[in-house]
Order: sequence, then C-alpha cells, then structure tokens
Amino acid sequence: MKRIVIMSAVLAVTMAQASPGAHGPNGEHLDTASATPSAAGLSRLPDGSVNVPMLSQRRLAIRTEIALMSEASAATELPAKVIADPNASGLVQTVVGGKIEAGAQGLPFAGKTVRKGEVLAVVAHHAEPLALSGQRAQLAELRGAREIAQKRVERLKGLEGTVPRKEIEAAQTELASLRARESAIGGGLAAKENVVAPVSGVIASANVVLGQVVESKDVLFEITDPAKVMVEATTADPALAANVSAATIKATPGVRLELIGAGRSLRDGVLPLTFKAVASDGTQQLPIAIGQPVTVIANSKQSVKGFVLPAQAITRNPANEPVVWIKSGAERYIPQPVQYHALDANRIVVTKGLGDENRVVVQGAALIAQIR
Repeated sequence: MKRIVIMSAVLAVTMAQASPGAHGPNGEHLDTASATPSAAGLSRLPDGSVNVPMLSQRRLAIRTEIALMSEASAATELPAKVIADPNASGLVQTVVGGKIEAGAQGLPFAGKTVRKGEVLAVVAHHAEPLALSGQRAQLAELRGAREIAQKRVERLKGLEGTVPRKEIEAAQTELASLRARESAIGGGLAAKENVVAPVSGVIASANVVLGQVVESKDVLFEITDPAKVMVEATTADPALAANVSAATIKATPGVRLELIGAGRSLRDGVLPLTFKAVASDGTQQLPIAIGQPVTVIANSKQSVKGFVLPAQAITRNPANEPVVWIKSGAERYIPQPVQYHALDANRIVVTKGLGDENRVVVQGAALIAQIR
C-alpha cells in the first residue's frame, strides 16, 4: 500500500510539471510518436524538438507561461533616425575664417556643458599678404595725415580770435575723422572673432584644435540639449499619422515617443513623421544619440487578435523563420513557426501559428535554440 501511495505521488508531481499537450492553431497535435526523450541530458531529437532535463532548466532559468488569445493594438515598424531639436541645438561656425585660438576657459571638448553666449574659441583673422601690405600702407598714410591735422588744430587754437571760428571747427572735425579711420583700419589688421555658443546644452562634437586654420562656414562645434531629442521616422502611408495612438523605439524600453507632426510632402518617396522622445521614468537621461538609426514601433488605434508574448520569446530556426518554443512535457520543447508583429520595445503579438493554451517559453528561448 505504501508503495502505491509513493508511485501515485510521483505521478502527480510529473503531471504537474508537464504542460498541456502541444497543439497547433487548428488543434492538431504537435507531438510525434517517434520523438523519444534522450536520457543523455541536453540533446536535439530527430524531429527538431529539444530535450532539456529539469536540472538544466533551472540552470538556464527557463520560464514558461500559458498563451491565451487576446486583443492588442496593431503596430507598424518604421525606419527612423534620432535628430536634434532645432530649438534646443545649434551649429557654431566662423563667418570669415582664420586661426583658432583658445578662449579664457580653453577650448571645449565633446560632452562639456556650455551656456548660451559663452565664448568657445577665438578666431584670429589673417588677410592675404598683398592686401595686408596695402592696409599697413594706408594706416601709415593716415597716421601722417592725423599728425599734420593735429598740429594744424593746435596752431589755429593759438590764433583763436584772429581766425574765424569755423576754420578751427573744420580742422577739429577733420582730425576726428582721421583718428576714426586710423582706429578702424588698425583694428582690422588684428581683428579677432569671438565664437560664442548660440544655445545652452552639451558639446556634441568638437572639430577644432589650437592653431588650426578654418575657412568661412566651417562647423567648429555642435551643441545639443540631451533632454530635448526628436526621432524622425518615414512611411509611405499618408493615413498612418492619423491612426498612431502610441509609439516606442524597438529594443530601447526607456524611451517613449510622442507624435508632434507629420509631413505632407513626399521626400524620396516617403513621408516624414516627427516624434518627441521622452524618458519613461521622468528623468532627462535618454539612452539614444543624435544620428543613431532606430526602428520606431507605432501602435495603431485599431486592434488585432493574437497571443501577446515577451519579445525574447521569438527565436529563429535554421531556415531563418521566427519560432516559439512550446513545452510538450516535463523536459521536451517543440519549435513552432509563427507570424508576429511588434507591439512595443518589450512585447510582440503572435497572429498565426500558435494555438490557445500552449505553454510557451518566455525566458531562455534563445538558449534552447542553441542546443544541438
């Protein structure tokens, strides 16, 4: 009697560890009579299924859950690129060109925080030799004329009362004009341009070093605010923008996207959609960089029926088909080809290939797929 009780307990534990019989979307059984579990441990059986002992399942942290039919928002994957907010970023360029000199705080580097109006560098302008010699000759001529005009004013002041007042005033006006011309040309010979930050933010890229000679319109620095970033996606469907309810970035769970605008003019055959990137935890740190190519998952206002699973439940078979692993026994897992759509950065919805109430691997599927 005691032996019968023990055997009954073992049978009950085995049935509790096993999952519902694996079946396809139309109720057909996926188990085959030829598939016999191997006692050697981890192994791939002739029918493509995998035998994973219980001890190995614990070591690989295999987790499963019952797949149930439900409704989820239909989603579309869009190619996109991270761009800077035009109101919170800017380029630092020189107007004329010259040799780079350091400012009072030295040259900034990538990652440094700067404020609007802060001097980032100094550009010393250098004219061509022929033009420079002409300016110096003109400056020498003006200096001589100024000295003559200054002596004439002094003589006229000494004769004040005997010469008309208007002659003294005319001489003084001429002297002031020569002084202004001399100062303007003298300042132009050693002119320097202070390159200032157009906005507050972080130096995204620095393209200068001390002594470098830059040309007009060369980009010296790029400044952006890391807390204000946009994502520009493209689509060929003009009606997609009106159906977007939410959006995320694939494989980037910490970022939430808000649609702020959609273009109405085709650009290379597609329409641009502009999203504002917001950190999901409310902080200002976004795990994306300017210029980074990403994939936007745009959730539609329409719903689709399927099985919602974690994104890591999907693997690829040798034919590069997407599959999920179904647990058909205590130690046996069967690969089942499916069709799916991404819902967000962490979830997918299986629309074809999976039956209701199958126990699907939701953690460790990639490890099971590597067993040979």
